[in-house]
Amino acid sequence: MAAAYDTYDYPSYWIGREYEHGAEIIVIKAFLEKLPKITSIIEIGAGFGRLASSYIYRANKVTLVDPSAKLLKLARKNVKSIKVKFTQSTIENLNNKIRRNSTDLVVLVRVLHHINDIDKAFSTINRILNINGYFILEFANKRHLKATIAQFLKGNLTFPLEIFPEDRRSKKSKREKVLPFINYHPDIIKQKLKENKFEIIEIRSVSNIRSPFMKRLLSTEVCLAIEKNIQKILAIVNFGPSIFILAHKKDNI
Repeated sequence: MAAAYDTYDYPSYWIGREYEHGAEIIVIKAFLEKLPKITSIIEIGAGFGRLASSYIYRANKVTLVDPSAKLLKLARKNVKSIKVKFTQSTIENLNNKIRRNSTDLVVLVRVLHHINDIDKAFSTINRILNINGYFILEFANKRHLKATIAQFLKGNLTFPLEIFPEDRRSKKSKREKVLPFINYHPDIIKQKLKENKFEIIEIRSVSNIRSPFMKRLLSTEVCLAIEKNIQKILAIVNFGPSIFILAHKKDNI
């Protein structure tokens, strides 16, 4: 069965988004520095292997998972290492593909916005993680600064308290059953992680300078230098459009 991204040129999406890509590499490497020795990593929704170079050096065994055969074919060309395995699967079917308690770290970046049932997703990830395994999660932040200001200007002063998810698809996209694109309130994600036996270690706000004006004004190198120093600080106010969380599997909480 064809996957949604089989008909979409996802690599081309990243052309001109070197800053956003670099911002994600910064946070992943920072999180990895906090982890003890790990031997296995699974990235769910790995696509064409865009992020693999940021973590592949930390493990002896890496599995790149994606529902798209097209993207996995590209990943095989982009990520050439004998320690990397490629698995075609949706997150919903992952229990049939990956053994229980079989990995030390799961990476899930730019995937959660396509998932309606985050409880099921987090439960699946908890299942495949080893005892005391780690989880690097990214999600689209409903409460980012630009969205909050826009809502305040409309007179919606309670927007920061509206915790229900927001599907950003157009009415036409919903009719055509295009993949959901859901922005989540940070408090909901924190709650769901706790309910699924994860303890949060660190939160970072990412892509904080995702502005066409700023990217024209400053070089990518300068933007990334600023980004590196503000991710932890701006996480306090959920500033950026993308939130990264490092969590720890804890079966006893």
